[in-house]
Amino acid sequence: MNQAVMVMDEKEGKYLTFMLADEEYGIGILKIKEIIGMMPITTVPQTPAFVKGVINLRGKVIPVIDLRLRFGMKAIEYSDRTCIIVVEIEGEALNIMIGIVVDTVSEVLNIKKQEIEDSPKFGTKLDTDFILGMAKTEGGVKILLDIDRVLRSEEIMLLEKTT
Repeated sequence: MNQAVMVMDEKEGKYLTFMLADEEYGIGILKIKEIIGMMPITTVPQTPAFVKGVINLRGKVIPVIDLRLRFGMKAIEYSDRTCIIVVEIEGEALNIMIGIVVDTVSEVLNIKKQEIEDSPKFGTKLDTDFILGMAKTEGGVKILLDIDRVLRSEEIMLLEKTT
């Protein structure tokens, strides 16, 4: 089997979709640990603006990032639809749990390999390594994220230190 077909087979599967601004994104369901409503977030000094702080989730301290801010979008006031998706990402030494703040969770979709196209190339200046692909659906296009690559390794190490 050629490598391109194997990569597309790996991308096929169930994705939790959510909204940021007017765009819909998806994360592989196997990376999702849970979805929780907004809760008090304790800020941590000297962290990047997109790091909102940490939460205490059943006795475990979990760092929280605002995905809007991480992607350079305008910050908005959190609403009753805003929630935190707790995901497990691969760190340098071990897997860590982080919370990502999203505008609203949409649904779980089963996306087939023929519905996924490679992420567009915007030249060398733009880093799109964190995009797994683009899912073509009846409602338009959903951006599938490789959540392990949304944060750079030095940012993951920073988050590992906050827990």
